[in-house]
Amino acid sequence: MASFSGTEITASPEDANQRLDQFLAWHLEVSRARVQQLIREEKILLNHAPARASFKLRGGERITILGPAERPPLRAIAEEIPLDIAYEDADLAVINKPAGMMVHCGAGATDDRRNRGTLVNALLYRFGNLSGVGGVARPGIVHRLDKETSGLIVVAKTDEAHRKLAAQFARREVKKKYAALVHGWMKKDSGTVSARISRDRVRRTRMTTRASGGRDAVSHYSVLRRLNTPFGKFTLVEVKIDTGRTHQIRVHLSSLGHPVVGDTLYGAPKEVGRVQTKTGVPKTVSLTRNFLHAAELELAHPRTGAKLALHSPLPEELCAFLRGLEGEAASPVGAS
Repeated sequence: MASFSGTEITASPEDANQRLDQFLAWHLEVSRARVQQLIREEKILLNHAPARASFKLRGGERITILGPAERPPLRAIAEEIPLDIAYEDADLAVINKPAGMMVHCGAGATDDRRNRGTLVNALLYRFGNLSGVGGVARPGIVHRLDKETSGLIVVAKTDEAHRKLAAQFARREVKKKYAALVHGWMKKDSGTVSARISRDRVRRTRMTTRASGGRDAVSHYSVLRRLNTPFGKFTLVEVKIDTGRTHQIRVHLSSLGHPVVGDTLYGAPKEVGRVQTKTGVPKTVSLTRNFLHAAELELAHPRTGAKLALHSPLPEELCAFLRGLEGEAASPVGAS
């Protein structure tokens, strides 16, 4: 936060009706908790006077950030949590992350509960020392997966491995493939989505392709199967990404009108489907996670340069969900 000291921001008319803390969290790309702490410490001025977090902007306000929050950074701690290790050597490890697990503690977290149960906690217990390039809250973390996305994630054990792996990601040399089930039948058997992604100005937890600006993002999809079930039509797709933006696959597929099953943040229904059975009792199917899985990862080993290619099959809960859809006389339709 220190880099924002002395920053002055002028709210535009388009920012009207936003809470001040929401506006600053989006603008500075930090948590609302961090902004609220600065406001409590009277380090944010609104029109040269101490600010209130709940103040509703009208447009034209002048906001000044005087200094950083007075607290030490959150430090990750070791916690005994089982890990599914797909590959390991002295330089790196590749973990098969389950859905429901955050990769690292939330930005701006202040209580102990936000620093528990993450992949980082498990990694510190299992490996002890990890790369410190990402800071004390994110040791070893080179890239991320969303909380409700499962699959392969690479972790650096040494600083040298971290820097070389990060360079591969930056040069877009790492190949990543995901499996996703989306609502509806995709019209094309394959295609590319090249749409910039930025943070939603109203709902900061969401990303969007509809705002101006943003960062470039490229996703390639190909249809694996089309399903016609009593619960509705679905498409199982493989997605390759050239970039790794926040929520990229979820945002891009939703922008095509085909949200990922289970992804209520981007338009998927909470209840996937309902049918009337022969007994007259309605049957519903639902998914407590997103149907998105990081299935393949290919990169050059940071020390030897040898190709490292790993595959992770669909988790059982996703296979069971597919069986549930298809068990009600579903008819798969192949790509054509």
